[in-house]
Amino acid sequence: MKNAVTFDLLKTDNRTRARLGVLHTPHGDVHTPVFMPVGTQATVKAMKPESVEELGAEIILGNTYHLYLRPGHDVIREAGGLHKFMNWHRPILTDSGGFQVFSLGKMRKIQEEGVTFRSYLDGSKHMLSPEKSIEIQNALGSDIMMAFDECAPPEADKAYVKKSLALTNRWLKRCVDSPFDHEKQSLFGIQQGGMFKDLRKESSEFIAEQDLPGYSIGGLSVGEPKEVFVDMLDDCPDMLPKEKPRYLMGVGSPDYLFEGVERGVDMFDCVLPTRIARHGLAMTSHGRVNIKNARYERDWEPLDPECSCYTCRTYSKAYLRHLFRSDEILSSMLLTEHNLHFLVNTMKNMREAIAEDRFPEYKKDFYDKYGRF
Repeated sequence: MKNAVTFDLLKTDNRTRARLGVLHTPHGDVHTPVFMPVGTQATVKAMKPESVEELGAEIILGNTYHLYLRPGHDVIREAGGLHKFMNWHRPILTDSGGFQVFSLGKMRKIQEEGVTFRSYLDGSKHMLSPEKSIEIQNALGSDIMMAFDECAPPEADKAYVKKSLALTNRWLKRCVDSPFDHEKQSLFGIQQGGMFKDLRKESSEFIAEQDLPGYSIGGLSVGEPKEVFVDMLDDCPDMLPKEKPRYLMGVGSPDYLFEGVERGVDMFDCVLPTRIARHGLAMTSHGRVNIKNARYERDWEPLDPECSCYTCRTYSKAYLRHLFRSDEILSSMLLTEHNLHFLVNTMKNMREAIAEDRFPEYKKDFYDKYGRF
């Protein structure tokens, strides 16, 4: 059976596990390691689709849960799929909706069939099952679909995580058995197992048996201490098949991106760069800048002199501070464009460093300039 998505592993760094690869999809190639901007509700917040593409993003993420609730997957199917609906012509990955549902706490109930929950929009009752998740993602027409899973909280004990993993495995089989066109869409499995490496290993073996086009690492960067995150990441990627792409879900801070790439992760996503932009925070080559700070009132320098994005080429920190304090929409637009450009360009620099066998040196140089995380 021909898969919609395939992966070529081109090179592994000679001193770390960092990898270069190319993800081939129906809507174009994606060079890895890659950061995927998040377009939760069929838009990367404060950005036009063409602007996202112009800054170098090769793939974005859409959210099954939110698009199911509004405008509804039937509406998007009628529009010709998510690509046409939002005028994005490059690849799209959709998550399964599971993380959002499980974040609802008392507003949801987990059963063998799926998860019953109430909409945050109007309180209406819904059921999201493995089959329903695939049905929605099929209607969205994403290049990569994610399997429906339970993301256990980081503090969960081993008994709970073991039970949760067994349920996730059964749900994965139901996702695999759900109908979709394998030449147009590919399904990625998700490694779970909480903070227990033996359960992570068990999960990896099970999802590898399904022989899927790609695999992700779920349930990390969900509130656990950084030292726990790094310790888990030391082993989790290598538990997954070497020849398939590895996707670490929900990671977008530069330090976590470097730690992931160094350990053999190929794909990342996070709302962080767009979210902090709306709060006046920017990632720069010399660390975070809080544009609200009074010190920038008469600072005529760009946000980051080393950055080539439109914001840094055109505007001063004083102007950006004025926009934010005036509650102008342009503030979110300009800071978002900068933050996304910064992360996309950082990943490009990582790829070049891996290709030239100097990834450790690039990481050290970046950390020395960026400062403490």
